[in-house]
Amino acid sequence: MHTQRLTLTLTALASAGLLLTACGSESGTGSDSDSGGRSVESEQALTGVRWNVDSLTVGGKKQDAPEGAYLKIGKDGKAAGSYGCNQAGTTVSIKGDTVDFGRTRTTRMACEGAGRMKFEENLTRALGAGKFTAKVDGDRMTLTTAKGDRVDFTSRPAEPDAPLTGTKWTVNGIGDAKTAATLPKAVSGKVHLTFGDDGKVRGNLGCNDVSAKAEAKDGRITFGKPATTRKMCPGDAMTTERKLLKLFDGEARYEVKQGALKLTADDGTVITADAAEGKDQPKGKDQPESKS
Repeated sequence: MHTQRLTLTLTALASAGLLLTACGSESGTGSDSDSGGRSVESEQALTGVRWNVDSLTVGGKKQDAPEGAYLKIGKDGKAAGSYGCNQAGTTVSIKGDTVDFGRTRTTRMACEGAGRMKFEENLTRALGAGKFTAKVDGDRMTLTTAKGDRVDFTSRPAEPDAPLTGTKWTVNGIGDAKTAATLPKAVSGKVHLTFGDDGKVRGNLGCNDVSAKAEAKDGRITFGKPATTRKMCPGDAMTTERKLLKLFDGEARYEVKQGALKLTADDGTVITADAAEGKDQPKGKDQPESKS
């Protein structure tokens, strides 16, 4: 009889919605759901944005990031960017406001300036050391570890891509699909190419001036036989020139992205260049002589 009365009482309370334990349980479920909602919102805030690295703080010591360091987190569980020198890629897991990076893989380009390479090493080590708590406030993001180490980022509107033609492209690296290397100091900042509206490219290869047919279509450029001046230059300049000459008299894929040009020749040679400030469209009629 007592059991029957207790059962009837519980049934009545349940009908009245007064079983607090059950409500608490449902509230807990709702909290998990809210957490999932925050996770989605947090992921949306983090992904698809170019986050420019401002600084890295490890053990209370702050290091300002070199120009061009950035990270872009995709919705596919991958992140890519530049940690100061090389192009970098890694996996990334986002759960709520917790971000966990996997092992970073980078190209093997050697960059001028010890500070740039050192920052890259420190950032690579820091991102792989443990989980981060992410906080996004407008155009700012911070990633902070439980120990207080942090990486500060800002997002800025991406600059429009420079046009292939009419832009002076300063060559900064030559390599292949796996590795890249900056140009020797003797020719750094001196090697450049400019693609004209007349279907030709003109520039300097490190030693000699060059001009050639260059017709761009559907992401590929068809180069003609190069005509060059005939100067003899010291070793590094001539070595650079010989590597660049592989680009000509054939086809190359090209990609222009955020002020950078990437050319991939049919033999696998990869040439990277940055857009110089302003445009530099050669107008001279004089052409270098074809080098025999």
